[in-house]
Amino acid sequence: MSHVTPTPRRLTVAVTGSRGLIGSELVPALAADGHEVVRLVRGHVELSPANDGTTSVGWDPERPVDPRSLAGVDAVVHLAGENIAAGRWTAERKRRIRESRAGPTRRLAEAIAAAEPRLRVLVSASAVGIYGDRGDEELDESSAPGAGFLADVCQEWEAATEPASAAGVRVVNARIGIVLTPKGGALAAQLPAFRLGAGAVLGGGRQWVSWITVNDLVRAVRYCLTADALAGPVNLVAPHPVTNREFGRTLAKVLRRPFLMTLPAAVLRVMFGEVADEAMLASTRVRPRRLLESGFAFDHPHLEGGLRFLLGK
Repeated sequence: MSHVTPTPRRLTVAVTGSRGLIGSELVPALAADGHEVVRLVRGHVELSPANDGTTSVGWDPERPVDPRSLAGVDAVVHLAGENIAAGRWTAERKRRIRESRAGPTRRLAEAIAAAEPRLRVLVSASAVGIYGDRGDEELDESSAPGAGFLADVCQEWEAATEPASAAGVRVVNARIGIVLTPKGGALAAQLPAFRLGAGAVLGGGRQWVSWITVNDLVRAVRYCLTADALAGPVNLVAPHPVTNREFGRTLAKVLRRPFLMTLPAAVLRVMFGEVADEAMLASTRVRPRRLLESGFAFDHPHLEGGLRFLLGK
């Protein structure tokens, strides 16, 4: 498959969350592209080479970031944040989720705004949760934000990048969908049950799932780093979202297992609390309009092909 890609440039890219689900795949891909990678990691770390060719420098997300720590950096990819799906949303968990996003993002954006020379680009993670529960409505980057805890958090998260954009830095708010990888996240959590033939429709199964393979997500982030026409919100999702029922049926087909069970919404609410309504039962049907219009081509635009690639089927 041929892809339209921006003119390659060698950049020095600082990455937060570099050892997370996305960052651990992104960093080696950036290095393979010829970019120099600086990991921004918690704690006081001297700038020194790692055994993978990257360097590391310490930062404290809860304190102002010294602009001098970005000396020589051309671009920042900001992925760090509390895991939304790791447990029930108690008041304390919700506080941590919110505070792990807006505050550190604003402090990082302020440092980027003050850094000399000026950085080229900040690609800052957001999520399609910004659209809320929208039923069958087709959504793209021009769609208004929705309502709910996740939608509010995402709006604050994106607004926190404003100091960088006000300073003339190109900012991409990467609205990421459900990231599919057998190494973690939603797919890894479902695989054991589906492999046993116990995969289930969640609730009514009519809610839309906006997904992307981790491979296409990494390619899209790398694309955003050098695609100068892209700024503001950019949906990083595959072009063909599916309903929850279709997702389960396709995964079962790829694994050659039956798909007969249902977990009613009431049961999910008892098991997971508020997470069930906002993350499992919410319907978000998102299209990557800006990526497609800019010329980006997906390796895995359809779910079955993406799953077969990821699972070696």
